Amino acid sequence: MYSRMLVPIDGSEPAKLALEEAIKLAHALSASMRLLHVADLRSIMTSEFASAASETSFEELRRDGERLLRNAAANVSRADIKVDTVLVDAPDLPVGDYIVRNAREYAADLIICGTHGRRGMRRLLLGSDAEYVVRHAPVPVLLIRNPDGV
Repeated sequence: MYSRMLVPIDGSEPAKLALEEAIKLAHALSASMRLLHVADLRSIMTSEFASAASETSFEELRRDGERLLRNAAANVSRADIKVDTVLVDAPDLPVGDYIVRNAREYAADLIICGTHGRRGMRRLLLGSDAEYVVRHAPVPVLLIRNPDGV
């Protein structure tokens, strides 16, 4: 059925819930898993502090991503699931684009990700990474929602 799962993580509650579901599913199917963190450099460059953004800020973002991946991979390994991790810098494209690209590179047969269920003007202007993935993914996508709707 599914043997290679891609799980994007960003430290959010929906992403944590998605990882929990992915671990259960991977364990039941004896699947392997790739954890992906996309360091969204655009978030720094488009902030009000863009002029003050420095290499230190980028390195901090990468270090946070590495820590997040290391901790998540330890949880997956404890469940006796084969896991690898990838940290990708996203300087110019939507995060969802990097997720879809990595799904192709990894030859994933399922993407499991969290969604915030954004509403209102922000969603209309920026879109949603999860929505982007659903629209462009080469494989099925399992979206995990925070039960609190946050």
